[in-house]
Amino acid sequence: MTRTTRSVLIALVVIVVVAALGFVYASPYIALDRVKRAADARDAQTVNEYVDFPALRDSLKQQVTELLTRRIDIQKSGNPLAVIGAMIGAALVGPLVDSYATPDGVAAILNGVPPRGDPGERPPVPSAASDSGVASVPAPALEAPKPPQTTAGYRSVNTFVVTYQHGAGDARYSAIFHRSGLVSWKLVAVDLNG
Repeated sequence: MTRTTRSVLIALVVIVVVAALGFVYASPYIALDRVKRAADARDAQTVNEYVDFPALRDSLKQQVTELLTRRIDIQKSGNPLAVIGAMIGAALVGPLVDSYATPDGVAAILNGVPPRGDPGERPPVPSAASDSGVASVPAPALEAPKPPQTTAGYRSVNTFVVTYQHGAGDARYSAIFHRSGLVSWKLVAVDLNG
């Protein structure tokens, strides 16, 4: 093997290794983009590939229960009906969690609309396309909400977090992805406390 051939071979190996490492590093960003597009398109089959629904359901149940508990603790002072409110709130956790542990719920979470723990709350349904195949346009009186500010990054080698915030004073929440293989990622949890 000549010196030139060896140099070219080493250069090719270095390029392949750097490209592979770059792809591994970018894999959660690619997964986030794919699951968001699939959720917005209501492609349940693709969403199922990127979401661990049992883990997401458990996370949402815990987070919404804590949210309701904090809300009830604040209302307890001077309110004798707080116990009844606590029982009603506990009964509402299951249906709320079930409505957000769906492709529409995932779309809402990834578009900056997390569950707030309100009675009867459901994730907003993405606007339906008209018969012509063009998405419907909202009425001029209804302004579309500004998209949330997002930050994304690794929390650890196997955990990737996307944090959403609508404005300076608004609450933050995070969507948490875990590695599922070398370059596969799944949405497994939501942290409503940011």
